[in-house]
Amino acid sequence: MLRLIPLPGLPEIEPGTDLAALIREAAGEAGVALAGNIVVICQKIVSKAEGRLVSLEGIEPGDEAREIAADHDRDPRQVQIVLDESRRIVRRGNGVLITETRHGFVCANAGVDLSNAPGEDVAILLPIDPDASARRLHEALSEPPAPTPVIVTDTFGRPWRDGLVDVALGSAGLAPIRDDRGSRDRAGRELLVTQPATADQLAAAAGLLMLKSAGIPVVVVEGFPFEGDGGVHQILRDSSTDLFR
Repeated sequence: MLRLIPLPGLPEIEPGTDLAALIREAAGEAGVALAGNIVVICQKIVSKAEGRLVSLEGIEPGDEAREIAADHDRDPRQVQIVLDESRRIVRRGNGVLITETRHGFVCANAGVDLSNAPGEDVAILLPIDPDASARRLHEALSEPPAPTPVIVTDTFGRPWRDGLVDVALGSAGLAPIRDDRGSRDRAGRELLVTQPATADQLAAAAGLLMLKSAGIPVVVVEGFPFEGDGGVHQILRDSSTDLFR
């Protein structure tokens, strides 16, 4: 049976915090086993631990940032940070910049966020390499008799629907996508395109417990039959197969 278990009691995360040690301690106090289970971690605490924080006071916006900020009633310093974290702007309107980040994610404002930041004018950036972040945590948390896969998540909007959903930014210790092509459905028909995005599905499930006001940045998933290994970079759609960009 699949179970999702929140880990409460984590302190405020600061640059240099040993996240793996905190997670092991919280799991031990909650009586939750990590071996053989999946740890889903909110990107924000990973970014804080890695020092991915920028003070707006030190930002000097350029001409492009000032122009965009004037068009969309935004703080030009925030816009400059978004531009610095982006390969390009995909769309802009209604006060929102949809960008392609340096990682290849397409999301609002390059994932730059001021909520739950340690200061009035401090922005939290995405990890430089979320897959590498997940890999380090996976290696630090995994102990015999079984490994502990890790998924690093963030909340993204959807282009064709209102609302937000958590998706995987980084993963390690499990395959981020399952390839069911070549197998058959219950009627015996061959599956030709079915590839469930396992890491995103688990991220979305854990996101039900990761409310910004709840202070639950880590969820342990028990009972999921994971296999393989890989990072989220493997499931970013190549521009050659993208019908919308």
